[in-house]
Formats: sequence, C-alpha cells, structure tokens
Amino acid sequence: MESLPMENKNLLFKNNEVVIKLERNGQVLNGETSREPPDGGFRAYMIIVASFLTNGLIFGVINSYSVIYTVLQKRLENENVPNSESRAALVGALTMGTTFLLSPLSGVLTGLLGLRCTAVLGGTIAFLGLLISSFLVDYVDVLCFTYGVMYGLGASLAYTPSLAILGHYFKRHLGFVNGVVTIGSSIFTVIMPPVMEYMIQNYGLPGMFRFLSVITVGIALCGLLFKPISVLVVEKPPREEGFKGLLKTIINVQIWKNNKYRLWAMSMPVALFGYFVPYVHIKKFIELNFTNVQDNLPLQCIAVTSGVGRLLFGILADKKWVNRIILQQISFYVIGTLTIILPFVKSFSLLVVVSLCMGIFDGAFIALIGPVAIQFCGSAYAAQSIGCMLGLAAFPLSLGPPMAGLIYSWYQSYTLPFVLAGVSPLVGATLMFAIRFQK
Repeated sequence: MESLPMENKNLLFKNNEVVIKLERNGQVLNGETSREPPDGGFRAYMIIVASFLTNGLIFGVINSYSVIYTVLQKRLENENVPNSESRAALVGALTMGTTFLLSPLSGVLTGLLGLRCTAVLGGTIAFLGLLISSFLVDYVDVLCFTYGVMYGLGASLAYTPSLAILGHYFKRHLGFVNGVVTIGSSIFTVIMPPVMEYMIQNYGLPGMFRFLSVITVGIALCGLLFKPISVLVVEKPPREEGFKGLLKTIINVQIWKNNKYRLWAMSMPVALFGYFVPYVHIKKFIELNFTNVQDNLPLQCIAVTSGVGRLLFGILADKKWVNRIILQQISFYVIGTLTIILPFVKSFSLLVVVSLCMGIFDGAFIALIGPVAIQFCGSAYAAQSIGCMLGLAAFPLSLGPPMAGLIYSWYQSYTLPFVLAGVSPLVGATLMFAIRFQK
C-alpha cells in the first residue's frame, strides 16, 4: 500500500516564516530541552498500563449497555410507556454520544489544565455520575443526564488524554502501542456483561451502578500518570496579545487548514452513524430470534476479536508501506457489510462467526484513530485533532441506536434498523477516497 507520512511536522506555517518552539499541552515552554519520544522506559510503560485501564474501564461500561438496556426497556414496557425501546436506547446512546461530543472540550481543557488534570477531572465526574445514578434508577429521564450526559462527560475528559499522551512517549511503535492500549476496552467488554448481570440479579440496578462507580475511581488514579514530555513543533511566532491570542493558543484552528485531516474528520461521522447500534440492540435481537442460547456471547465475541484486531492493525499501522486510511476504509466496508447481513442470520452459530469477524475490523477502526490523527496533525496537537473528530461524530452516534429502536417499534423487526446501520459505514468509507486526492 502507498504510505502516508508518519507524522506531520509542518502543520503550522505561513509564507515560510517559521520558528521552532518547545510546546507541552499547547503551551510554549522556555528554558527546557526538547527530545524525541523515548519509545520505551519505565514511565512510558506505565503510561501504556494507565491508558489501557482507562480505555477498558470507560468502554467496558459503555459497550455493555445492552445489559442495562434490557432491564430498562422491560420496566418501561411494563409501565406501558410508549416507544420503550427508543427511550431505553437513548440512555446508552447519550453516553457514547456525549463521550464523543465533548471530546473537543477535552482538547481545549488539555490546553488550559494539561493532560493529567483533565484526565483526573474526567474520572472524578464519571464516578459521581454513576454514584448518583444508583439512587435514581427508577427515573429513566434522569438517567439520561446522570448516566448519559454526566458519565459521558467524565469519560470524554479522560478518554482523549489517554490517546493523546501516547504520542508524547512513542513514535516508532505508536500504532502497536495504540493497539495494546485499545485492547483494554475489548477485554473489559468481555468481562463486564456477566459481572453486570450478576450484580443486577443479586443487588439490583442500584447495586450495579454503585459497583461501577467504585471501579471508575481507577480512571482518575490512572490520569495521575499522564504527565507529558516536551515536543518540538513548527509554528509561526505569536503576533496577538490578550484574550484573542490566548483563545488561539488554547483552540488551534490551524488543524482545520489541513485538507487531509478535515476530510477524514468529516467522513468519520457518516461512517459512525450505525456503529453503536449492534452494541445496544444485539441482545434484544437474540432474545427475539433465538432460544436457549447465551445471549451475551456475540457481544463478548465482538470484544475478544476486537482486541485481536486492535493489536494486529496497530502493528500494521507502524509499517512504512501501509496506508492507514486504506486500513480504516477496509474496516468500515467489512463492518457495514456484516451489519447488513446480521438480521438475516438464522443460525446462532453463524451469528457468533459474524460477531467474531465484526470484532476484528472494529478493532482496526479503534486502533487507527490515534495514529491517523497524529499522522495528520502531529503529537503536539493530538488531543485537539482527536477531540474534534470525535466531537463531530457525537450526534450520529447518539442518534443511531434510538432511531433503530424507533424503527423497530414501528415494524417489530430488526431487519431495517440493522440494514440502515450497515449502510452508513459503507458511505463513510467511500467518502474517504477524497483524501487521496489532497496534496
């Protein structure tokens, strides 16, 4: 495959008037010695562990929402609440949507507070959101705020720094490290559904939310390790003073002048519209179409092979001959096709096989987010480039599962919801071809 530059070192320039500046978290430093990412060492390995746990704790909970969804949906249905499927799905969709929607805010806060403080703040807010949810489980509308918005905000503030920090400590093996880190969410997605079901059966939803709040404290503790190192960037000397100059320092609008990044960031929301639909609705789909089967198994299969895919495609992303965008396009084409096939599968064994395949290419998409953003914008602007892309994807991610639930309530079938969910990755991947025509 034709390769793209591993990292854009000349993101910011104008009329050949450039200076080398030392920067950390978007702030110019004086009197410090710059260095390349160490690509190893005790602290770098501790960063991997902390980012791994952060990804695992955040997305292990979010991806396992189908366990909570079935409980809330049945409760709403017993109370004769109309559109119980879409209302129950909205709670989980808001969590994923808020996590992505507020990622630009996370990027801004890293400019003000730093990666470490932003991640710790996020872990604290996520903990409080889950703890408050445990006292309000009978009020689905309130859960939309405490679990959907509040936990999503905390997850967003912690997630973006957990990816951005890797660019400060790794360069040659950045793709591999991203793969290892993002495996955390796969492993925790395998573990969390049975654990959450056990907690619900024995302690109810309140007990489950309190258990989740306790383990979420680990996100804040991991954030304490996210201390960045200085990196070199190329930038035009600052001309403006006052609030406007400060604002430009915090919010780097220059990343949007990069045509390749802009096209990539605008293609991703289209591709991700149906991404979260299977995670939310697959358990209900299995309950409707299969009997005497392990209804958590397909979700766990997606999680297991997603971990394999993240590691495999993370290693591939480090190869100079590999085009990371093409890898992401392939992953979206496969995910979209398999999602379309999903409602037509009549054998549970075949459903498991489809889930295993979906997981591998889901892992490819996740593992490549950080490397692609850093490739286009450089490690110094990783937090904002990742955050802005995820922010654009938030609304499609939030709308997908509730719309799927609403369509199901109309037709009492998951065929059309899954087909529509699968079309969006195909369209998004096709739009990415425009990137190849940009200089």
